[in-house]
Amino acid sequence: MRARVCSKLMRIVFAAGGTGGHINPALAVAGELRRRDPATKILFVGTREKMESKLVPAAGFDFLNIEITGFHRKLSAQNIKLNLMTLAKILKASSQARTILHDFNPDVVVGFGGYVSGPVVRTAAKMGIKTAIHEQNAYPGIANKALAKIADRTMLTTEKAAEHLSCKHEPIVTGLPIRGEILTADRAFSRAELRLDERPMILSTGGSLGARVFNQAIVDLITAMHSSGECTFIHAHGQAGAWVPEKLRENGVDLEKEKHVVVKEYIYDMPRCLAAADIIINRAGASTLTEIEAQGIASILIPSPNVTENHQYHNAMDLVRHDAAIMIEEKDLTPEFLAATVKDLLADKEKRERIGANAKKMLVPDAQKKIADELIKLAQSK
Repeated sequence: MRARVCSKLMRIVFAAGGTGGHINPALAVAGELRRRDPATKILFVGTREKMESKLVPAAGFDFLNIEITGFHRKLSAQNIKLNLMTLAKILKASSQARTILHDFNPDVVVGFGGYVSGPVVRTAAKMGIKTAIHEQNAYPGIANKALAKIADRTMLTTEKAAEHLSCKHEPIVTGLPIRGEILTADRAFSRAELRLDERPMILSTGGSLGARVFNQAIVDLITAMHSSGECTFIHAHGQAGAWVPEKLRENGVDLEKEKHVVVKEYIYDMPRCLAAADIIINRAGASTLTEIEAQGIASILIPSPNVTENHQYHNAMDLVRHDAAIMIEEKDLTPEFLAATVKDLLADKEKRERIGANAKKMLVPDAQKKIADELIKLAQSK
């Protein structure tokens, strides 16, 4: 039974920042709370320099910033200096957070990740305010490992994360909120809109920035397979991949003539492209994997090794263990290996469908509703 909104006006602070993987789930939950009760007072706290300062106001929510940066783990004289500056900023951020929380007087403070979550949630706990955190990844980051020990609610995308946490209270698996359009996109309609024929479509994107290793792997794959015309490729190369179209032309791939190869910087209609895809080749960020699960697509995951705690590897392994994805670690990535893996999936429709169906079984539906329920119950427990 869904939790009801408190009889009194509920006030809630969201701390989230740095990447869309932290911000967008928080916005989805904030939207669910506002949908249930438009009078709910919601405030986001983040940093001025990161994307939350643009995404949050654009979504119609109040936003205040604090000054905080992360630690540099590689040992060097420069990084030691930067880390000392970070320590000073943490003290200042905690003071700023205390002022914000005192003035706003929230019933609940919830952290969705990013550097900003630490000082805001920790300060709230010290002030006696109810606190919650949400962990997106199968392997939690350092901040959430620490916050789980003090938070009144620890919410997880996947049960696997609980193995790496010591929580004040029993953690709750809520899943990860995603856009409604991802859930409702129709395959047949999407393929018709994209003017795809009966050939399988391979969708690939290494993220909005675009990693060179990932992009090179896709360039090699398209180069090796384009002439057969056995499938359609849609690839987004990201900001740093502007060299990709020219490299493909050098390799004999005429993007003007070969309409079954579509290359662009960014995919703005991702719900439609996901619904139309037969295979997706991607990194293993938590949001991406939840979207793959929602559509039930066979995926080849190439986790980025350059992320905190190598969490993308653990995200990917969570699917691999359920026969819900294929993983190729970047250290093992070769043009031949990737091409062989793709061709194997193309040739085995039953395997594609099995992997996709297993992925869909892993989806936790209505994640934003589950999280909203927990936050309301927490507010009511004051």
